[in-house]
Amino acid sequence: MASSTKSWLSAAPSYEAFETFWDTEEDAPGPRCAHTLTAVAPTKAHGPRLILFGGATAIEGGGGAGIRLAGVTNFVHAYDVVSRKWTRIKPAGEPPSPRAAHTAAAVGTMVVFQGGIGPAGHSTDDLYVLDMTNDKFKWHRVVVQGEGPGPRYGHVMDLVAQRYLVTVSGNDGKRVLSDAWALDTVQKPYAWQKLTPEGDRPSARMYATASARSDGMLLLCGGRDISGTPLTDAYGLLLHGNGQWEWTLAPGVSPTSRYQHAAVFVGARLHVTGGSIRGGRGVDGEAAVAVLDTAAGVWLDRNGLVTSSSTNKGMAENDPSLELLRRCRHTAASVDTQVYIHGGLRGDLVLDDFLIAENSPTHSDINSPSSLSERASTRNQDGSVSSGGSRMNKNSMAKLAEASAAEAEAANAVWKAAQSSSGFTEGTKVLSNNTQAAETTSDSSDTESDVRLHPRAVVVAKETVGSLGGMVRQLSLDQFENESRRMVPLHDLSHPTKKFTRQKSPQGLHKKIISTLLRPRNWKPPVDRRFFLDSYEVGELCYAAEQIFMHEPTVLQLKAPIKLFGDLHGQFGDLMRLFDEYGYPSTAGDITYIDYLFLGDYVDRGQHSLETITLLLALKIEYPENVHLIRGNHEAADINALFGFRLECIERMGENDGIWAWTRFNQLFNYLPLAALIEKKIICMHGGIGRSIHSVEQIEKLERPITMDGGSLILMDLLWSDPTENDSVEGLRPNARGPGLVSFGPDRVTDFCKRNKLQLIIRAHECVMDGFERFAQGQLITLFSATNYCGTANNAGAILVVGRGLMIVPKLIHPLPPPMHSPDTSPERGTDDTWMQELNIQRPPTPTRGRPQPDLDRNSLAYI
Repeated sequence: MASSTKSWLSAAPSYEAFETFWDTEEDAPGPRCAHTLTAVAPTKAHGPRLILFGGATAIEGGGGAGIRLAGVTNFVHAYDVVSRKWTRIKPAGEPPSPRAAHTAAAVGTMVVFQGGIGPAGHSTDDLYVLDMTNDKFKWHRVVVQGEGPGPRYGHVMDLVAQRYLVTVSGNDGKRVLSDAWALDTVQKPYAWQKLTPEGDRPSARMYATASARSDGMLLLCGGRDISGTPLTDAYGLLLHGNGQWEWTLAPGVSPTSRYQHAAVFVGARLHVTGGSIRGGRGVDGEAAVAVLDTAAGVWLDRNGLVTSSSTNKGMAENDPSLELLRRCRHTAASVDTQVYIHGGLRGDLVLDDFLIAENSPTHSDINSPSSLSERASTRNQDGSVSSGGSRMNKNSMAKLAEASAAEAEAANAVWKAAQSSSGFTEGTKVLSNNTQAAETTSDSSDTESDVRLHPRAVVVAKETVGSLGGMVRQLSLDQFENESRRMVPLHDLSHPTKKFTRQKSPQGLHKKIISTLLRPRNWKPPVDRRFFLDSYEVGELCYAAEQIFMHEPTVLQLKAPIKLFGDLHGQFGDLMRLFDEYGYPSTAGDITYIDYLFLGDYVDRGQHSLETITLLLALKIEYPENVHLIRGNHEAADINALFGFRLECIERMGENDGIWAWTRFNQLFNYLPLAALIEKKIICMHGGIGRSIHSVEQIEKLERPITMDGGSLILMDLLWSDPTENDSVEGLRPNARGPGLVSFGPDRVTDFCKRNKLQLIIRAHECVMDGFERFAQGQLITLFSATNYCGTANNAGAILVVGRGLMIVPKLIHPLPPPMHSPDTSPERGTDDTWMQELNIQRPPTPTRGRPQPDLDRNSLAYI
């Protein structure tokens, strides 16, 4: 293959470009303009790909404003980012008609197309979906009810907030438009909604660009107005938590008015290339490239400098590389930090070149922790944000930057994982709408990064409907008023643990369990409550998992990125919601680039302890190097005999099989690891350090299998102790759980971390209202993942996502509302009296911290 390399751009942001000639004319798209190029996430068998569709292959008439497109196609080409090869694909199903000047947007592993113009005039306003699920390409036409945007061309569309297809502006053949429409991809039947956003609405325009930032903001840039005048402005379209859309005018203006250009986000920066100016002439010189930094609220030139009328004009005259970007009607897409540009027009020449640019991250990138911290700490009293030392009012870019960078980091994580490897395996993740905030696995456990808690947490709305999950928003940590409110538990009892002979486990059982239970979006509890495994299968499962645990160290040595889960307590529905919203351990999920760590208390209290523990054990068997479980205080026979697990086994499996299975599970629990170290800087445990634990080595020396009655004071502290009420209570204090248990102060945390060269303790064990709680000035975090604990706490559930750079992002779900018709629609919120609800009435959890605590009978204590 012949190829030549040309310098595109230099300096910061740093770019490098390639003009490539293809192996065969058959596979290459060839000359193309007014087409679309859409980045699609990796699938099981492929890395990220670019999907090129439609466009014109020739023009009629002379150059300039009066040209007519010709040779319009509906061909589809896929570009593999890893192999750097084009492939002509011919999907099954009925394809869209040939068209140009249409729009496209990626939704997971699908690409949605709408509108455009073809040889017969305007294309219909139908939505066509190119489905690449399981790497089988197929066309579908989406049925949309009611009135919609209608046939149009020269408009824009993108997926906003991982949920809404939003289309704006364009031309319907009679007039230039200024309307905006949204289609909720999670709500069926599908229907377009005409938006009436607040704020200053952009003027009517066509041939503008729009790109959605990963955190849910659509930026509309440039275009041509009713009179044919090119525009310089940019508007952000935001969706607020109350469901109201709002337009916000971005500060400043583009260095050059333009239309028929291309624009795509890389992190927080919108990269604008090429375009036309009045008279159909192409943008040239330094103006061929401009960057809108939405984190800083300024337009930059190609050197990363704030633009002005005199910026580097002399340099432009001597830089022939900018000739590459003097084009219009081209298309652009981004993968990770790379920008890809294909085709377009230069004068009356239809181009077939393909440019690849690398944008080096800078201090103002949306993924930069430093810029995030600065923005989080400069919010003014009136709700506006100060950035870069200058204060902006509510109509400024502050509105655009207000959404958290956590989702931007999350959306790019898959690309980063892909780029860091030499190739893609069958396990490469399919990018879904709920992509999680994680980065690629570190090559060394000795990372130089410091542990940091992200300034914002990711929150899923309480009402979650449809097939693509709920609305995601982000809140500053200081907005969690309930973060310091805990449910304070009490103490435990002691009973002997029975032993059973191990049985050999045949292959396939754990796969059966995973296929039955790992259904993040459509799991429903069995109507008759009968558990689908018998006692013999439970024995097989426990034996297979036990063989893995017994060869693991007592303190696991783990690497980031990793997701941490707190107490689940049999609330299997909450586990499925967390998997659905933030990724799940499967090759179709995110297990190929992020590990999972569960901090104990899998059973008791909730109604589905059997589903919870069996699925986690099956996942451990399937992914022994990626799924990790440590022990909680309820993983002990003397506790789960009282708080629900034993009774659930009997009720759902029959008395004989139930008692046998319950005893076998508890034999397995004695082999569970007791703690985990992440990158040798974060220690994770269930309870705490109590009075007796001063070094990690003390935990490492505990020999397993170990029972509660045979354990030491170290084991008791590790599984049962809690932090004191707040940072002002130091030293050791009696624990309200019961005699012999202690609470430890922030001074103990600081001393432990210093002695062991650690930066953070993450533990579970206590119900906290916001799902996570900081202690000891952030050196300890309590994590709790079950919502509305015991049906009374009304608390949120959370997970922590530890990125490769040891940035920690809390991600929350709120309790579901009570079911309207049947408990089956909300498996953790049944309204009927059940044996588990009766049990929780008999042994209620202690009240939330800060609320009055009733006098408790010491003979009937409540436990977490």
